[in-house]
Amino acid sequence: MAQVSSREGRRWAAYGRGALVALCVLAAALNDAAIQGGYQAPVMATALVCGAALLVPRLRWPAAPLLVTVATAWWGSLLLPMLAVALYDLAVDRRARVAVACAVTALSANLLGYRATSLWTGQSYASTVFLPVLAVLVGLWLGSRRRLLTALAADVEHLRIEAQLREEAARIAERSRIASEMHDVLAHRLSLIALHTGVLATKSDALPAPVAERLALLRTTSVEALTDLRDVLGVLRDHDAVPTSAALTPMMREAGELADEARAAGQHVELTTDGLPEQAPTTHRLAVYRIVQEALTNARKHADGAPVTVRIDYGPPATLVEATTPPPGTPRTDTVGSGYGLVGLRERVTALGGHLNSGPAGAGAWRLAARIPHPAGIEQNGTRT
Repeated sequence: MAQVSSREGRRWAAYGRGALVALCVLAAALNDAAIQGGYQAPVMATALVCGAALLVPRLRWPAAPLLVTVATAWWGSLLLPMLAVALYDLAVDRRARVAVACAVTALSANLLGYRATSLWTGQSYASTVFLPVLAVLVGLWLGSRRRLLTALAADVEHLRIEAQLREEAARIAERSRIASEMHDVLAHRLSLIALHTGVLATKSDALPAPVAERLALLRTTSVEALTDLRDVLGVLRDHDAVPTSAALTPMMREAGELADEARAAGQHVELTTDGLPEQAPTTHRLAVYRIVQEALTNARKHADGAPVTVRIDYGPPATLVEATTPPPGTPRTDTVGSGYGLVGLRERVTALGGHLNSGPAGAGAWRLAARIPHPAGIEQNGTRT
């Protein structure tokens, strides 16, 4: 959209420039007719050549300034408007010294030019000096403004690209974290399957032959699946990352432990839980953990001292989590955050088929909520509390 608008603006600028040059050519012809009493061919030819040089982009430097300067030096006031256009172009292109030199040359040489249209008459002194000076000043101002707008547009584009890269980095980091967590979860369970089937396989003499074959197949398949899982998901781990905490990984913890830690640190947290964590898939429990962690962290950063209300529902048909923070009494302004934690959370929740909402909840409060539907066919393995 911005590129289309820019092209449209340049097109209209070209139309305006063409109309201005055509007006200058017409003015030269009319002024010559008024002075000489008829159209003079040399004036018209000179005006047309200078106008074409001003309109053709390839001739604007250095042909156009040179032609217009020489023509103005001879014909004087008839081509002074074209000299102003040429001086304006030079000033816009940061050639102010060349513009001044062209103006001084044209005005000085005109003392020896065509006397009938000389610039140095009693009635034309003001316009002789004022018009070139005005053209140079306006050109310098508009050129500086144009370069400033171009620089600002480049900065905005740079910031837009930087924001996109940061968001993409946040998404990639969250995907890598999910892959790493699922690697740990599935590797643990597949290892248990391989272990128990291996134990049973050692007692295959006491088992029927078909059962022993199935156990051997199950053990071989679980070992192969474990190897494939490590090959596919293990490469997504960030082996260079340094753990920031020696605590257990999130898959071994629940949101209640986060609330207890926050309370021990002096943060006011009210946690309400419906259902048992075991009712939700492991991926949902990991997502809940991350959402509550992000909510408590943001509350400490931006609403220090404000209580945080967290509600979690693990039961089918969906896992629900909501964290609400009222407006703080004294907002903190000394914290600096990346601002991309919610991007990673949204990527995680979306990957699970859910929706994440964050924003004001009225009266200055802030709300972070997510709904993640359970996979089809999941069974309740606990009672709601």
